Amino acid sequence: MLMLIRPISVLTAALFLVSCCVHAQDFVWTPGLQRAYTDLQKLKLQSARQALVKESSQNGVRIFLDDYADMLTLVTSDDDRAYADMSDREDERLDALNALDENSPWQRVIQAEVRLHWAFVKLKFGKELSASWDVIRAYKLLATNQKKFPHFLPTYKSLGTLHIMVGSVPDNYVWVANLLGLHGNVQQGQQELQRAEQDPTFRLEAQLVSLMVKAYVLKFSEADGKDLQRLVSDNQDNLLLHFFGATIEQKNGHSEQALTYLLTRPTGSAYQAMPVIENILGDIYLQKGQNSMAINHFQQFLTAYKGQNFLKDSYYKLFLCHWLANSPDSKARLFLEKLITVGRTTVESDKAAQKFAEAYLKRGGSPNQKVLMRARLASDGGFTDSALAYLRPYGEAKFSLTAEKAEYNYRLGRIYQRRNDADAAIPYLNRALVLSESPDGSREQLSFGATAALQLGYIYQQKGDRVLARSLFQKALSFKHHEYKNSVDNKARAALSQLSQNT
Repeated sequence: MLMLIRPISVLTAALFLVSCCVHAQDFVWTPGLQRAYTDLQKLKLQSARQALVKESSQNGVRIFLDDYADMLTLVTSDDDRAYADMSDREDERLDALNALDENSPWQRVIQAEVRLHWAFVKLKFGKELSASWDVIRAYKLLATNQKKFPHFLPTYKSLGTLHIMVGSVPDNYVWVANLLGLHGNVQQGQQELQRAEQDPTFRLEAQLVSLMVKAYVLKFSEADGKDLQRLVSDNQDNLLLHFFGATIEQKNGHSEQALTYLLTRPTGSAYQAMPVIENILGDIYLQKGQNSMAINHFQQFLTAYKGQNFLKDSYYKLFLCHWLANSPDSKARLFLEKLITVGRTTVESDKAAQKFAEAYLKRGGSPNQKVLMRARLASDGGFTDSALAYLRPYGEAKFSLTAEKAEYNYRLGRIYQRRNDADAAIPYLNRALVLSESPDGSREQLSFGATAALQLGYIYQQKGDRVLARSLFQKALSFKHHEYKNSVDNKARAALSQLSQNT
């Protein structure tokens, strides 16, 4: 009997070891996959795909990187036909990953990453509801992985980001997040992103995500700008970092620094084409008042681009280039007429362009509108000397329309705020807020009230007046249907969450 048991037990042990070895191969970062991931982060998609085809299609890491490559292809091209061709791949890859070793800490993380890839893609293509479900499912996968493997650092890159987003939900919608099983706060998410930055695999991506969250959801500081400069400087051959560095700095009113990132970006056939960079360059030169340069870049964008986003925005900016150069109105209006017929209104810049075009084509523009537009463009780019020079000859009384009075005050407030003179900014921002509210308590569709309330909230938060800051962030949320509602609301919610945590 013993003679039979011994070979059976040895065979069982051998089978167990074989099984472990098989599972151990489910998620392996081979040297080839590591090189492919590095290339993907640099937007060297062709070389990354060439490396991926040499790897086992049963390796979960390869499945993840194949998906990463598709996501980058879709979000850089905005190509509807490519999206239609690739959209089935999400379910195929999730099924393949689900069949791999569920005892690996990588299995749920990579499934979550695939879902987040497609959530990002779907948002770009106007599939908001489906994207939302992907985010919810990704959150639950990551939360489960955190419980099973609390020390596995890759979990925290995306989980930290999602906790910040959940923490930005306003109080009256917290019950919805709880009902969906979503929990978290801004402070928790920031700490988790810091943990993720210690992971050797996802360190660079976690650093970039952390900076992007600060720029688009929280508040981007001067110290954050220096961290971004170091990150780009240390990765000169990384096109993705140059691109996101430019968008972050442009978002925060530092267009000269954004221009530096774009002009020093790596170029060549090794890198994925990014027509949207021409759109951003056009924006910056328009802010600088260099209209001919701006026109050239917008035209290059429209020639190379295959998608539907940013088309309205580009024709709007072409209109501005000609209109601000005092071209005949009949010539400038052609760009607005074209704007109405193209693209979609998924992204905020296209929504704003559509709203402007409809109003201008219906009513035309007032003489003072050009003054406000020049000041707006210069201020948005951080060229505050030029912006002040445009507005100094004017006072509120020179503007007849309420919307123009509100914008005049908002522009001056933001100019002084960007010049670190908060006390000078406050009365102008307050006035913009008052003018944006109609006497009967309803809201005119002016974004200046919401954005003025948000900026005043930041100012009083910095001054230590938490009660007034909270009131102003809530005021920013109360404005409905303006074209910047998503971004203003996200920032206001995040600020309220931070105030609650620091009580």
